[in-house]
Amino acid sequence: MVTSFYPLYDFTKQIGGDYVNVINLVPAGVEPHDWSPKSRDIKNLTDAQVFVYQGAGFEGWVGDFLDSLSAEAKVKVVEASQGANLLKTDENKEQFDPHAWLSPLNAKQMANNIKKALIAVDPTHKDAYEQNYQKYAEALTALDTRYKTELAKTSKKEIAVSHHAFAYLCRDYGLTQMSLMGLTPDAEPTAQDLKQMNTFIKEHGLKYIFFEELVSDKLAKTLAKDAGAQTLVLNPLEGLTDEQLEAGETYISIMDKNLKNLVTALQ
Repeated sequence: MVTSFYPLYDFTKQIGGDYVNVINLVPAGVEPHDWSPKSRDIKNLTDAQVFVYQGAGFEGWVGDFLDSLSAEAKVKVVEASQGANLLKTDENKEQFDPHAWLSPLNAKQMANNIKKALIAVDPTHKDAYEQNYQKYAEALTALDTRYKTELAKTSKKEIAVSHHAFAYLCRDYGLTQMSLMGLTPDAEPTAQDLKQMNTFIKEHGLKYIFFEELVSDKLAKTLAKDAGAQTLVLNPLEGLTDEQLEAGETYISIMDKNLKNLVTALQ
Protein backbone atom coordinates (compact mmCIF):
# COMPACT_ATOMS: atom_id res chain seq x y z
CA MET A 1 0.00 0.00 0.00
CA VAL A 2 1.30 3.44 -0.92
CA THR A 3 -0.40 6.72 0.02
CA SER A 4 0.36 10.16 -1.35
CA PHE A 5 0.33 12.11 1.94
CA TYR A 6 -0.42 11.89 5.67
CA PRO A 7 -4.24 11.75 6.17
CA LEU A 8 -4.57 8.96 3.61
CA TYR A 9 -1.73 7.09 5.34
CA ASP A 10 -3.52 7.33 8.68
CA PHE A 11 -6.92 6.32 7.25
CA THR A 12 -5.32 3.30 5.53
CA LYS A 13 -3.50 2.23 8.69
CA GLN A 14 -6.70 2.50 10.73
CA ILE A 15 -8.67 0.34 8.30
CA GLY A 16 -5.93 -2.08 7.21
CA GLY A 17 -4.65 -2.77 10.71
CA ASP A 18 -2.23 -5.69 10.87
CA TYR A 19 -2.97 -6.79 7.32
CA VAL A 20 -1.39 -3.90 5.43
CA ASN A 21 2.07 -2.41 5.13
CA VAL A 22 1.58 1.28 4.31
CA ILE A 23 4.25 3.54 2.82
CA ASN A 24 3.58 7.28 3.00
CA LEU A 25 5.35 9.01 0.12
CA VAL A 26 5.80 12.50 1.59
CA PRO A 27 8.38 12.41 4.41
CA ALA A 28 7.54 13.67 7.89
CA GLY A 29 7.89 17.44 8.23
CA VAL A 30 7.62 18.09 4.47
CA GLU A 31 4.81 20.24 3.07
CA PRO A 32 3.18 18.15 0.28
CA HIS A 33 1.83 20.83 -2.09
CA ASP A 34 5.08 21.12 -4.06
CA TRP A 35 6.52 17.67 -3.33
CA SER A 36 7.18 15.37 -6.29
CA PRO A 37 8.29 11.73 -6.34
CA LYS A 38 11.86 10.54 -6.93
CA SER A 39 12.74 7.38 -8.87
CA ARG A 40 12.60 5.27 -5.68
CA ASP A 41 9.10 6.57 -4.96
CA ILE A 42 7.97 5.73 -8.49
CA LYS A 43 9.27 2.16 -8.01
CA ASN A 44 7.35 1.84 -4.73
CA LEU A 45 4.24 3.13 -6.48
CA THR A 46 4.54 0.77 -9.43
CA ASP A 47 5.20 -2.26 -7.21
CA ALA A 48 2.36 -1.55 -4.76
CA GLN A 49 -0.93 -3.43 -4.71
CA VAL A 50 -2.83 -0.21 -4.00
CA PHE A 51 -1.98 3.47 -4.50
CA VAL A 52 -4.22 5.97 -2.68
CA TYR A 53 -4.10 9.65 -3.65
CA GLN A 54 -6.29 12.60 -2.75
CA GLY A 55 -7.30 13.90 -6.16
CA ALA A 56 -9.29 17.12 -6.69
CA GLY A 57 -6.04 18.66 -7.98
CA PHE A 58 -4.02 18.24 -4.78
CA GLU A 59 -1.12 16.19 -6.18
CA GLY A 60 0.12 17.87 -9.35
CA TRP A 61 2.39 14.95 -10.21
CA VAL A 62 -0.20 12.15 -10.15
CA GLY A 63 -1.51 12.66 -13.70
CA ASP A 64 1.94 12.12 -15.23
CA PHE A 65 2.50 9.04 -13.06
CA LEU A 66 -0.82 7.47 -14.05
CA ASP A 67 -0.12 8.20 -17.73
CA SER A 68 3.24 6.45 -17.40
CA LEU A 69 1.81 3.18 -16.00
CA SER A 70 2.10 0.26 -18.38
CA ALA A 71 -0.87 -1.92 -19.26
CA GLU A 72 0.74 -4.73 -17.23
CA ALA A 73 0.92 -2.67 -14.01
CA LYS A 74 -1.00 -4.40 -11.23
CA VAL A 75 -1.40 -1.41 -8.89
CA LYS A 76 -5.00 -0.53 -7.99
CA VAL A 77 -5.38 3.26 -8.03
CA VAL A 78 -7.81 4.93 -5.61
CA GLU A 79 -8.82 8.60 -5.79
CA ALA A 80 -9.77 9.05 -2.13
CA SER A 81 -11.87 12.19 -2.61
CA GLN A 82 -14.19 10.45 -5.10
CA GLY A 83 -17.78 10.88 -3.86
CA ALA A 84 -16.82 13.37 -1.13
CA ASN A 85 -18.83 16.58 -0.86
CA LEU A 86 -16.38 18.90 -2.64
CA LEU A 87 -16.36 22.69 -2.80
CA LYS A 88 -15.58 24.73 -5.90
CA THR A 89 -12.71 27.15 -5.27
CA ASP A 90 -13.10 30.91 -5.06
CA GLU A 91 -10.04 31.23 -7.28
CA ASN A 92 -11.48 29.16 -10.13
CA LYS A 93 -15.11 28.00 -10.17
CA GLU A 94 -14.14 25.09 -12.45
CA GLN A 95 -11.77 23.63 -9.89
CA PHE A 96 -12.34 22.01 -6.53
CA ASP A 97 -10.74 22.85 -3.20
CA PRO A 98 -8.72 19.68 -2.52
CA HIS A 99 -8.55 20.01 1.30
CA ALA A 100 -11.60 17.75 1.69
CA TRP A 101 -10.13 15.67 4.53
CA LEU A 102 -10.57 18.62 6.93
CA SER A 103 -14.28 17.75 7.05
CA PRO A 104 -14.64 14.66 9.29
CA LEU A 105 -17.67 13.62 7.24
CA ASN A 106 -15.64 13.80 4.03
CA ALA A 107 -12.89 11.86 5.83
CA LYS A 108 -15.45 9.11 6.45
CA GLN A 109 -16.25 8.92 2.72
CA MET A 110 -12.54 8.83 1.88
CA ALA A 111 -11.95 6.06 4.42
CA ASN A 112 -14.82 4.10 2.85
CA ASN A 113 -13.15 4.37 -0.58
CA ILE A 114 -9.95 3.01 0.94
CA LYS A 115 -11.83 0.15 2.63
CA LYS A 116 -13.39 -0.89 -0.69
CA ALA A 117 -9.97 -0.95 -2.35
CA LEU A 118 -8.49 -3.08 0.43
CA ILE A 119 -11.33 -5.58 0.12
CA ALA A 120 -10.91 -5.68 -3.66
CA VAL A 121 -7.22 -6.65 -3.47
CA ASP A 122 -7.46 -8.75 -0.29
CA PRO A 123 -10.97 -10.27 0.01
CA THR A 124 -9.69 -12.84 2.55
CA HIS A 125 -9.64 -10.15 5.24
CA LYS A 126 -12.91 -8.47 4.21
CA ASP A 127 -14.52 -8.87 7.65
CA ALA A 128 -11.55 -7.26 9.43
CA TYR A 129 -11.53 -4.31 7.02
CA GLU A 130 -15.30 -3.85 7.42
CA GLN A 131 -15.04 -3.95 11.22
CA ASN A 132 -12.07 -1.57 11.31
CA TYR A 133 -13.87 0.82 9.00
CA GLN A 134 -17.06 0.78 11.11
CA LYS A 135 -15.05 1.52 14.26
CA TYR A 136 -13.17 4.35 12.55
CA ALA A 137 -16.33 5.77 10.94
CA GLU A 138 -17.90 5.95 14.42
CA ALA A 139 -14.82 7.81 15.70
CA LEU A 140 -15.08 10.30 12.81
CA THR A 141 -18.80 10.81 13.49
CA ALA A 142 -17.98 11.48 17.15
CA LEU A 143 -15.31 13.98 16.05
CA ASP A 144 -17.87 15.77 13.87
CA THR A 145 -20.26 15.90 16.85
CA ARG A 146 -17.57 17.43 19.08
CA TYR A 147 -16.91 20.13 16.49
CA LYS A 148 -20.62 20.91 16.06
CA THR A 149 -21.23 21.03 19.82
CA GLU A 150 -18.19 23.13 20.78
CA LEU A 151 -18.21 25.58 17.87
CA ALA A 152 -21.94 26.25 18.27
CA LYS A 153 -21.13 27.79 21.67
CA THR A 154 -18.53 30.32 20.47
CA SER A 155 -19.36 34.02 20.21
CA LYS A 156 -17.13 34.67 17.19
CA LYS A 157 -17.42 32.83 13.86
CA GLU A 158 -14.47 34.35 11.92
CA ILE A 159 -10.91 33.01 11.73
CA ALA A 160 -7.74 34.55 10.33
CA VAL A 161 -5.46 31.93 8.75
CA SER A 162 -2.19 31.95 6.85
CA HIS A 163 -3.28 29.33 4.26
CA HIS A 164 -6.71 29.03 2.61
CA ALA A 165 -7.11 25.40 3.64
CA PHE A 166 -10.11 25.45 5.94
CA ALA A 167 -13.12 25.99 3.67
CA TYR A 168 -14.54 22.56 4.56
CA LEU A 169 -14.27 23.23 8.30
CA CYS A 170 -15.91 26.61 7.76
CA ARG A 171 -18.72 25.12 5.65
CA ASP A 172 -19.48 22.31 8.09
CA TYR A 173 -19.38 24.39 11.27
CA GLY A 174 -20.60 27.84 10.28
CA LEU A 175 -17.27 29.69 10.24
CA THR A 176 -15.70 32.22 7.86
CA GLN A 177 -11.98 32.23 7.02
CA MET A 178 -9.84 35.13 5.86
CA SER A 179 -6.50 33.91 4.55
CA LEU A 180 -3.20 35.56 3.70
CA MET A 181 -2.39 33.04 0.98
CA GLY A 182 -4.40 30.91 -1.42
CA LEU A 183 -4.83 27.15 -1.70
CA THR A 184 -1.05 26.63 -1.69
CA PRO A 185 0.70 27.86 1.46
CA ASP A 186 3.84 29.27 -0.15
CA ALA A 187 2.29 32.06 -2.25
CA GLU A 188 3.56 35.53 -1.42
CA PRO A 189 0.82 37.85 -0.12
CA THR A 190 0.70 41.37 -1.55
CA ALA A 191 0.64 44.57 0.49
CA GLN A 192 -3.09 44.72 -0.31
CA ASP A 193 -3.57 41.19 1.11
CA LEU A 194 -1.84 42.23 4.34
CA LYS A 195 -3.95 45.38 4.58
CA GLN A 196 -7.19 43.42 4.03
CA MET A 197 -6.21 40.88 6.69
CA ASN A 198 -5.38 43.63 9.18
CA THR A 199 -8.76 45.25 8.54
CA PHE A 200 -10.56 41.90 8.91
CA ILE A 201 -8.83 41.20 12.25
CA LYS A 202 -9.72 44.62 13.64
CA GLU A 203 -13.30 44.64 12.32
CA HIS A 204 -14.08 41.29 13.96
CA GLY A 205 -12.06 41.88 17.13
CA LEU A 206 -9.91 38.79 16.53
CA LYS A 207 -7.25 38.00 19.10
CA TYR A 208 -5.46 35.24 17.19
CA ILE A 209 -3.98 34.52 13.75
CA PHE A 210 -3.60 30.86 12.87
CA PHE A 211 -0.44 29.44 11.29
CA GLU A 212 0.67 25.88 10.47
CA GLU A 213 3.72 23.99 11.62
CA LEU A 214 5.09 22.87 8.24
CA VAL A 215 5.30 26.45 6.94
CA SER A 216 7.27 29.34 8.47
CA ASP A 217 5.30 31.32 11.05
CA LYS A 218 7.31 34.49 10.40
CA LEU A 219 4.59 36.23 8.36
CA ALA A 220 1.81 35.32 10.81
CA LYS A 221 3.87 36.62 13.73
CA THR A 222 4.65 39.89 11.94
CA LEU A 223 0.99 40.45 11.08
CA ALA A 224 -0.11 39.48 14.59
CA LYS A 225 2.27 42.04 16.06
CA ASP A 226 0.94 44.76 13.74
CA ALA A 227 -2.67 43.87 14.59
CA GLY A 228 -2.12 43.44 18.32
CA ALA A 229 -3.02 39.74 18.09
CA GLN A 230 -1.36 36.46 19.06
CA THR A 231 -0.62 33.33 17.01
CA LEU A 232 -2.03 29.82 17.40
CA VAL A 233 -1.63 26.60 15.39
CA LEU A 234 -4.42 25.39 13.10
CA ASN A 235 -3.02 22.26 11.49
CA PRO A 236 -4.27 21.49 7.95
CA LEU A 237 -3.00 17.92 8.47
CA GLU A 238 -1.07 17.82 5.23
CA GLY A 239 1.74 16.16 7.14
CA LEU A 240 2.97 15.58 10.67
CA THR A 241 6.41 16.33 12.10
CA ASP A 242 8.73 13.56 13.29
CA GLU A 243 7.97 14.63 16.85
CA GLN A 244 4.22 14.32 16.34
CA LEU A 245 4.56 10.88 14.78
CA GLU A 246 6.82 9.70 17.60
CA ALA A 247 4.29 11.01 20.13
CA GLY A 248 1.61 8.83 18.51
CA GLU A 249 -0.45 11.71 17.12
CA THR A 250 -3.14 10.82 14.57
CA TYR A 251 -5.62 12.57 12.30
CA ILE A 252 -8.23 12.52 15.10
CA SER A 253 -5.88 13.66 17.89
CA ILE A 254 -4.64 16.61 15.77
CA MET A 255 -8.19 17.51 14.76
CA ASP A 256 -9.09 17.59 18.46
CA LYS A 257 -6.15 19.95 19.10
CA ASN A 258 -7.41 22.11 16.24
CA LEU A 259 -10.83 22.22 17.87
CA LYS A 260 -9.35 23.28 21.21
CA ASN A 261 -7.42 26.13 19.51
CA LEU A 262 -10.48 27.20 17.51
CA VAL A 263 -12.56 27.42 20.70
CA THR A 264 -9.80 29.49 22.33
CA ALA A 265 -9.65 31.90 19.36
CA LEU A 266 -13.39 32.26 18.92
CA GLN A 267 -14.26 33.30 22.48
